[in-house]
Amino acid sequence: MMKTAKLESLWSPTFTLLCAAQFLGYAQSYVLQPTFPLYVTHLGGSPFVVGLVLGCFGITSVLFRPFIGYWADRWSESGVLILGLLAQAISIMICFIPFIGATMIANAFRGIGWAGMTAGGYTLLATSAPAARRGEAAGYYRGVQSSATILFPAVALWIIDASWGGFRTAFAAAMTMALLGAGVGVTLWRQTPQTARSVPAPSSEPWWRDILNVFDRSIALPAMLLFTLNLSVPCLTSFFVIYAREIGISHFGWYFVVTGTTSLIARPLLGRASDKIGRARSLVVAFTLETIGLLLLPVITTLAGAMVSGILYYMGSAIGGATIFALAMDKAPPERRGRAMASFSVSLPLSTGLGGLLCGWAIDFSGYTGMYLMTAALCALGLVLTGRKWAQLQ
Repeated sequence: MMKTAKLESLWSPTFTLLCAAQFLGYAQSYVLQPTFPLYVTHLGGSPFVVGLVLGCFGITSVLFRPFIGYWADRWSESGVLILGLLAQAISIMICFIPFIGATMIANAFRGIGWAGMTAGGYTLLATSAPAARRGEAAGYYRGVQSSATILFPAVALWIIDASWGGFRTAFAAAMTMALLGAGVGVTLWRQTPQTARSVPAPSSEPWWRDILNVFDRSIALPAMLLFTLNLSVPCLTSFFVIYAREIGISHFGWYFVVTGTTSLIARPLLGRASDKIGRARSLVVAFTLETIGLLLLPVITTLAGAMVSGILYYMGSAIGGATIFALAMDKAPPERRGRAMASFSVSLPLSTGLGGLLCGWAIDFSGYTGMYLMTAALCALGLVLTGRKWAQLQ
């Protein structure tokens, strides 16, 4: 009886609709993932300029988290998610202007929308996931998000190269997905019981200090771990597609299909495993697999080799992401869940934004090989952090 109840509580209407909205939101992002680097280089930008464009996304996503987390607690988590998706759809319209500066503005505005979508989503996840199955719930949640990598980056490349397509068609496809996600969010808003939301106690501090006081120390360790885990993501996604074209790897869209399938299958399974073997051991496996995958990249010259490296990396990302998200849900104070999860979610755009800048700089300074070796070293720091905080992860 207890097992059945747990299964039913995991896949509640709230959790199901939340996963659907996140899938569409991530689908539009994965369409843009290979599109932005190719579009910027098409407009005459260098790899470093690509990094700047990607960095604009991370900067605004981080800066607006305090306001968004506060709003999620005081107003509505699902409402924040809906507005985030709408903001992303509007931002994509700016990309139709064929100017590098316009892509920076678009990505900056898109970062604000992304902050709303993810912060609202993480807060709803923490509210709806059963405490004993948070690793599994996080695995399914992240699996749904990453499942968009199976087809959508490859679809973006096919659209760009098609005679009937191009960059504008890819942008239009991404905008449509964001709007569909907002529609699902409206249904989620109507479905979510208002009594399930935690209303923070009134604060004696001025309202502006209450907003800016977003970061909760209890969430610091999960935030640092997530930052380290995802710092190398841009070199496996945005920059890898440029590298593959430079070294002559054809049909590269299949790389995204294979790695996306790996993420889809691995995240729920490995998320469940993280509940059983413990957080610390799961993180050792995660950072080790990511580091090995990155070290293989400098010697890869074929599509098959790229797939092997990607599979190892994304398996590490799968178990690491589920473990860290479960850890964050464990530590988030219920009365400040919106702001705590917003604080935690800062790590993702901050890591990918800074990672994009570092990768672009490393390519200009020492080439792609230097970039891959640098990111492997940074990823290995996660093992050091896990070892030093081992007692807190048990």
